[in-house]
Amino acid sequence: MKRELQVDVEEFIGSNYQIGVEQGDQIAINDHFYLLKAISKNTNSKEVKVILQDISPGFLDELRGIADGLKIDFDTVLRMYSGYNLPVPPMGCTSFSHDNYYIRNYDFTPEIYDARFVFHKPEEGYASVGFSDQIVGRLDGMNEHGLMVGLHLVNEHYTGTGFIATTIVRLVLEQCRNAEEAVNLIMKLPHGYCYNYSLVDKQGRKCIVEASPEKQIVHESPILMCTNHFETDLLKVKNRTTIAGSIHRKEFLQTLSSNAYPLEVAFKKFNNENSPLFYNEYRQFFGTLHTVIYLPNTLEVIVGIGGNANPITFSLDKWLNGDIKVKGTIIGEIDY
Repeated sequence: MKRELQVDVEEFIGSNYQIGVEQGDQIAINDHFYLLKAISKNTNSKEVKVILQDISPGFLDELRGIADGLKIDFDTVLRMYSGYNLPVPPMGCTSFSHDNYYIRNYDFTPEIYDARFVFHKPEEGYASVGFSDQIVGRLDGMNEHGLMVGLHLVNEHYTGTGFIATTIVRLVLEQCRNAEEAVNLIMKLPHGYCYNYSLVDKQGRKCIVEASPEKQIVHESPILMCTNHFETDLLKVKNRTTIAGSIHRKEFLQTLSSNAYPLEVAFKKFNNENSPLFYNEYRQFFGTLHTVIYLPNTLEVIVGIGGNANPITFSLDKWLNGDIKVKGTIIGEIDY
């Protein structure tokens, strides 16, 4: 049965604190809010505050603004929205980069999907555009320097003391200009789970960081293909018991790697509901919610919501120059 899926396009410009206040005003106090509050109650707010004060004071200011916008105490917001020592559900993602574009499917469930596509220009940190998670985190995105990054959950059962990937993606976008800087930051941060991070920059460098709480390993390739399993011998032991689906998607990506497809063809390879890369198991946390193409040379973004979508193009560059406003809604359909 087809169901409409709406994604809000949001824009935030100003001080980190004021952006936080604006977002705090928008947060609904609902069942999801109380669930997040409950599952984050054991997070050490003092510990994460010290880490963020060193790594990203701007992010800390945004969280402080969220607390004031919500009219709740700062420690509670730190526990709920910093992404530090939070549990994560299973999810899947597929990314591919050939030549000068980066394309990605995000697979999850609409029930706990932010459904927000955010243009973000804080006073402290680089401007960026990307899909949000838990308001301040990012599932994927591109910043003003043409650096693109996406997350790929490998295993939610191997855990450590550290951040979830959506916070790490957000910090990379706001602090890093290229893949080298992104790798250095990812290696520096404490990791709570096993994730792959796929990275492409404007200079054409493509790399994957395989990151576990104990060890992070980087490998590069002229063509980027990333799914949801580790391939490095040292980290394979941390893969899920069953990775057949992830391997199947990786094998399909390999069939694409010999061609530089036009953007409209690449989009359909990912977004067509009959594609091996498209999934509709939304009730099992594995349905394709969005397909996105980031273009570093022009700072354009092509977005499709749900399956067989009509893609919409946005320009981060024009938005930064004040030539366009982007606030609105993208509508798609999922078989749910």
